[in-house]
Amino acid sequence: MSFETAYDKMMVDEGGYILHTIPGDTGGTTYAGIARNKNPQWAGWTFIDAKETPPTELVRDFYRANYWNPIRGDELNPTIAQSIFNFGVNAGVSVAVKLAQIVAKTAPDGVIGPKTISALNGMSEELFIAHYALAKIARYRDIVQRDRSQIKFLLGWVNRALRL
Repeated sequence: MSFETAYDKMMVDEGGYILHTIPGDTGGTTYAGIARNKNPQWAGWTFIDAKETPPTELVRDFYRANYWNPIRGDELNPTIAQSIFNFGVNAGVSVAVKLAQIVAKTAPDGVIGPKTISALNGMSEELFIAHYALAKIARYRDIVQRDRSQIKFLLGWVNRALRL
C-alpha cells in the first residue's frame, strides 16, 4: 500500500473533491478535507475564490507534503501508515503521531523518528489497528465532553475510527 492508496481511501472519508461548509465544524469551510481556517495559505483557495476547481494534483501534493511525509509513511508498515495518515488528516499530525506512539509504547512527542518507526513496524498490524481505534474513539469522546456542540460529529468520527 502506497501513499496513493492511503490518499484515495482518505479522500472517501473527507467527502471527495467538494467544497463544504458545515455549521459547527471547527475546521470551517473545507475543500477536499483541507480546512481554510487552518490552511489559509494553501494555493487551492486561489482557484476556489476564482470559482474554479483546484487541480487534483494540488490537493494530492498538499496531503503528501503536510501529512504523509511528516508521518514518514513510506517507512512504515503500509496498513499502520494508512491509519496514522487518515487520523492525522482528521485530528492533526502531532495528535495522530502521539496516539500512535502511546499505542506503540514509545515516548509520545508527536514526531516520528527511528525509535517510533522501529516500534510501529515491530507491532502486529491487527493489534495496532485495534488499540489505535480505541485511542481515537477515546479522544473523540473527550472532545465531545469538553464541547457538547461537537456531539453531532461523534458517530461519524467513531465510524471513521473503526474503518481503519
